[in-house]
Amino acid sequence: MQHIPRSPEAIAADRARYEDHQRKGLDFAPRALPAPSPRPAPDPDPGRLLAEETIPGGWYWTTRLAAGETLRILSGGLGGSVSLAAWSAADPAERMNLPDTVKVQWTTELRKGRVILSDMGRVLLSITEDSSGAHDALTGGAPATEPGTPRARNTRDNMVLAAAKLGLDKRDLHALLTLFAPVRVDEGGRFFWNGALLSGDDWAELRAEQDLMLALSNNRHPLDPAGGPVPAIRALHLAAVPVAADDPCRTASAEAIRAFQNTIRA
Repeated sequence: MQHIPRSPEAIAADRARYEDHQRKGLDFAPRALPAPSPRPAPDPDPGRLLAEETIPGGWYWTTRLAAGETLRILSGGLGGSVSLAAWSAADPAERMNLPDTVKVQWTTELRKGRVILSDMGRVLLSITEDSSGAHDALTGGAPATEPGTPRARNTRDNMVLAAAKLGLDKRDLHALLTLFAPVRVDEGGRFFWNGALLSGDDWAELRAEQDLMLALSNNRHPLDPAGGPVPAIRALHLAAVPVAADDPCRTASAEAIRAFQNTIRA
């Protein structure tokens, strides 16, 4: 079939319709998003700390979170990006869906106050703390930290191993969210690395909204121009605390409100 290119006028008209639809969705948002979390991260309440793990550069880690529990991730310095996969513990066929997460919330800027959705339209995780807003929902994982070194694996290899540890396989893997990766898109539609968004002491907290299985891989992002070793990150597993009725993640947008309604009904 012959491809017939669309005219610039047709492309511009489609773009205008999309932006109008987006504007209406964002204008309906009940609440503004909260400000970024302060750096460095405050010490957690010792009574909440259930476990702590250090993940060296080039390596991975798996864990499980019960609904309401939180995972705090601390960057440990510049040069590392943390790729994240998530599945429902009750049914791993329900998994993180970044296209829906971005589409439903009208933004690729996943930061404090946003939620991460499953392919069932339910909330898997809420971003309750975040110092940078510099996370990549577009490009995926990273190459090996030390090319040619057997001990260093790329993100795909790490995630295949992590999935197996959780009783899954590579068919269960999905598009990954990468934390501390300031990937942006220029006017020409090209990806670029905006390193000014990062600091050496960035951190984020993700609250589980249902029982979850998680996998993390600590690698340098392929767009990161920096060299040198990838620093270790720290992951803190924190106990659940009561959630306020006006919690920003649950009330910041009409789409988030509906997604939480879906989560509660399931």
